[in-house]
Amino acid sequence: MDRLLTHFIRALRNADVRISTAETLDAFSTVRLVGYGDRQLLKDSLGLVLPKTLDEKAAFDTCFDQFFSFRESAPLPTSDTLSGDDESSAANADGAQPGNADAGGSGESQGQRTGRGEGADAATQAVPHNAGKVESLDSGEMSEARSALGQLLTRANTIEINMAITAAGQQVNVHGIELFTQKGVYTRRILESMGHGELQQEIFTSADSDAIPARRLAQDLSRRRDWLRERVRDHVEHQFLLHADVTGRRLREGLLHNLRLSTLEQRHHRLLQDLIQRMARKLVAAYSRRRKIFRRGQLHVPRTLRRNMKYDDAIFDLQWKSVKTHQPKVFTICDVSGSVANYACFMLMFLYSLKEVLPKVRSFAFSSELGEVSDLFARNDIDDAIALALRQYGSGSTDYGQALADFRKLCLDDIDRRTTVIVLGDARNNYGDARTDVLKEIYDRARRVIWLNPEPRSMWNSGDSEMRHYSPYCHQVDECSTLTHLERAVSRLLQSQR
Repeated sequence: MDRLLTHFIRALRNADVRISTAETLDAFSTVRLVGYGDRQLLKDSLGLVLPKTLDEKAAFDTCFDQFFSFRESAPLPTSDTLSGDDESSAANADGAQPGNADAGGSGESQGQRTGRGEGADAATQAVPHNAGKVESLDSGEMSEARSALGQLLTRANTIEINMAITAAGQQVNVHGIELFTQKGVYTRRILESMGHGELQQEIFTSADSDAIPARRLAQDLSRRRDWLRERVRDHVEHQFLLHADVTGRRLREGLLHNLRLSTLEQRHHRLLQDLIQRMARKLVAAYSRRRKIFRRGQLHVPRTLRRNMKYDDAIFDLQWKSVKTHQPKVFTICDVSGSVANYACFMLMFLYSLKEVLPKVRSFAFSSELGEVSDLFARNDIDDAIALALRQYGSGSTDYGQALADFRKLCLDDIDRRTTVIVLGDARNNYGDARTDVLKEIYDRARRVIWLNPEPRSMWNSGDSEMRHYSPYCHQVDECSTLTHLERAVSRLLQSQR
């Protein structure tokens, strides 16, 4: 049990909870007093010893709930459901490609499997062709599993299986995972520790048998094996998020840079805010240096000579050619309806973090009708202002035509050659009037019109999307679904304001 608490403290440190050696010893003393029998008592007791600030307390609660609980998983496939899916089962028994391993209903999306190692799948051997003979396998008796892992899976006790996965994970030291690319390696090690090789050999032998009960067993075990592989992968991913060290943290940040913002979980928002702040500071530093050098201009030789005549032509007072610089004006129009709201939140957070170099940002939010939300950011901090904007303008059917008309009425006269207009939205207008005439008028008056679409380019002209009509009246049209896209777009915006 001391080892379990050590792993938990390591997970807390990975979650930015500062824990000293003395506090670690206090935690061990606490566990010796209260034990592990009462989960809530253990949580409350350790919560008095380990976290010190409100942020650490919130991180402790989240980490405790994740560490001391089994995650919900899809139900284990049973032999009762075999007859309805014989063909797909036979296909899975033939080598179990990862994409077809959802016979157990794992519920994972394709994006969640991105970046997984293929080590576990490489261990899956091919089953002879006669495993696909399913015409007589829809009913009848089935042989009993002989391998230890096969017996465990046929008992269909998910608690027992989860405990076996956890025990195998401890045996292969899955807590030591550091790199995102190690997930496939640890998945294979856990499966091998649980007896995957013996199970695979049993499936191979049974599928090659002429006896129908043995072939039914092969199909049933192949379905359960695929379900088990997905559960082990989930366990390894869970351990990676809990235990990855500083190197792993950098890799997670790199992963978050390239994940679609709409798929991010709430628990990653704090890390994402830190990333945005760092990105903003980097751009502020780079752009401020360029602007300072640019404002100074070139040396004005005649004026310098005249100013230094009183020093007997000794050059003490340098004079520079003055360059008039204009503060850029940025107007943002954000669709805050549905899933697009996540993208708008992070873009507004990014832009208002650049107030040192973009002091004149006016923001507008809409779902159907459009309204200005700049005052919300002037009176509140960024998080509260974004929440209020979503609450006020995040309901209703999306209408880009009405939003553009409202924007024209509110501030068309304020748009000039120093103005950049940024539109963030998927351009899906529910087949309403697109009002491209308004966007053309804005295009003619503004310095730049930039449209950032969170959807993949392949989806831009499908369904009710109006991108084909809006694109001709934009100086720049980009896909913007990740932090990397957002940083690139904002960097180009700052460069264009030089």
